[in-house]
Amino acid sequence: MAATKSGAFPYGQAPYTYAGPALQKAWKRLHAGDREPFPDDAAVIEAWRAFHRGDFAAAITQGARQGPPGISAANKAAAVQASYLIDSDARAVKLLQEAAQRADQAVRAAPDYANAWYFQAFVLGRYAQRISVVKALAEGVGGKVRKALERTLELEPRHADAHIAMGLYHAEIIDKVGALAGRLSYGADAAKSQRHFEQALKLNPAAPVAYMEYANALLMLHGDRQRDEAVRLYRKAAACEPADAMEHLDVEQAKAELED
Repeated sequence: MAATKSGAFPYGQAPYTYAGPALQKAWKRLHAGDREPFPDDAAVIEAWRAFHRGDFAAAITQGARQGPPGISAANKAAAVQASYLIDSDARAVKLLQEAAQRADQAVRAAPDYANAWYFQAFVLGRYAQRISVVKALAEGVGGKVRKALERTLELEPRHADAHIAMGLYHAEIIDKVGALAGRLSYGADAAKSQRHFEQALKLNPAAPVAYMEYANALLMLHGDRQRDEAVRLYRKAAACEPADAMEHLDVEQAKAELED
């Protein structure tokens, strides 16, 4: 029987501690996906340091108190922890709802800050996956996610993680409501999904999550017709060298997909 997941990062943290100046030296690689600038505030730096080493609870606590840049660290930590490390649906949903409230505060406080919008979309997307995409669409989450991602890409067109999220947005809606209803009601389009993933891989080819989510999207959009390509992408993800705790979890998830 698999051990219960209670929120703690279950792997060694030593490769991801980034003590002292090591964090700033590695920052470009660590944030190639979200293009977050290196913080000026020491407390925000510590929140991100906690995130990268896999101390997600500390990242949430430290970041949530520090305004929009700190909220970005807190919300990324909450989404990763809820997605990978918590079995309890009730606990994960609560964590994501709290993150969504912080995200609303961040976009009001800093409407021209790309990651305020991106992490709003990120936590809402993970919330939708946890409660079911169909239920989330009925709650109006789909439109909010799309608006947030469009604003992110308007502010930062080279935001690889936003391209991943937009690609997944199109695929998940088509998977759940069908191509026609998805296009008419939500603007979902399979070709756009694939273009967003291809752009994400051009911008950040070292990210395991880009390959893994592209594989997931192809299976949602095309099923067994794209299974060989999906397996190739899962293998690419599994072969990536993780730069932090989140990427370690992404790599482990890709390996698990290959075992299924």
